[in-house]
Amino acid sequence: MAVKLRLQRHGSKKRPFYFIVVADGRAPRDGKFIQKIGTYNPLTVPATIQLDRQKALEWLNKGAQPTDTVRRILSFKGVLYLKHLLRGVKLGLFDDATAMAKFQTWYAEHETAIASKTADHKKAQAAKKVYVPVVKKVAEPIITEAEIAAEEAAEVAEQAAEAEAPVAEATAEAAETPAE
Repeated sequence: MAVKLRLQRHGSKKRPFYFIVVADGRAPRDGKFIQKIGTYNPLTVPATIQLDRQKALEWLNKGAQPTDTVRRILSFKGVLYLKHLLRGVKLGLFDDATAMAKFQTWYAEHETAIASKTADHKKAQAAKKVYVPVVKKVAEPIITEAEIAAEEAAEVAEQAAEAEAPVAEATAEAAETPAE
């Protein structure tokens, strides 16, 4: 009997929620299982994973094979790293206290990284929710070179008319006065 660590799907359509279970490899995906060792919710950011590390480690030591997704989850939670360290203890490379110290330092760094990712995500979500009113610019009328030239010509004509106006008034006054 091949024992597998795999996901069992629950939740409604397009809203998945998974149980991490130990099951016979021949059993259907959502069917009979031996033991439930955790949950996985991919809809949250970061994904929410609840896992009994000791049970998962026991089943891995018994020879249970995880599926690809469960392998990534176990790696993320540190179960595979802990298994690796305990194998080093069995081989006599270092003692149990050293292995646990290494695991605790890794776990602390991992938790701070997760906390920072969560904080960054919350900041990004808050920035999306801030209302910024959109001010539309009114399009300025497009003035062509021909219109500019016509305006300049009109200004020149006005200046010429203003310059001729005093001369025309003086000649008109001269014409009105009788010559003596």
